Amino acid sequence: MLAAVPFSAPDKRDRLDQWLWTVRVFKTRALATAACRTGAVTVNGLAAKPARAVRAGDTVAVRLGVMTRTLRVLAVPAARLGAKLVAAHAGELTPESEFAKARAQRVQHLLARERGGGRPTKRDRRQFERLWE
Repeated sequence: MLAAVPFSAPDKRDRLDQWLWTVRVFKTRALATAACRTGAVTVNGLAAKPARAVRAGDTVAVRLGVMTRTLRVLAVPAARLGAKLVAAHAGELTPESEFAKARAQRVQHLLARERGGGRPTKRDRRQFERLWE
């Protein structure tokens, strides 16, 4: 006869989309869920659905625009964290080259002007000055 194995349902806070939201990778949980559904999130190298359980030690890679951010799950928090507490729950593994790609993209976006768009406005000039400070 088979022994009864107690089944414990995964805790709601162990969900991948919930973890991404609590450690502030995404601004809303809906954005985290959408990213998982489109294949922009992988866990340990495999595409992950939003309800996938995350555990300490997992490696999560998230594609955010031109950059791929890589994080290690250190702990699963019970609630959304303040920005200063994120480091205790998510270890940053993203190489500096990925951050450089994101900065270069931002600069190119500011410098790009539509053909025939005329002279830069005062607002454009101020953005350029802030960029070079």
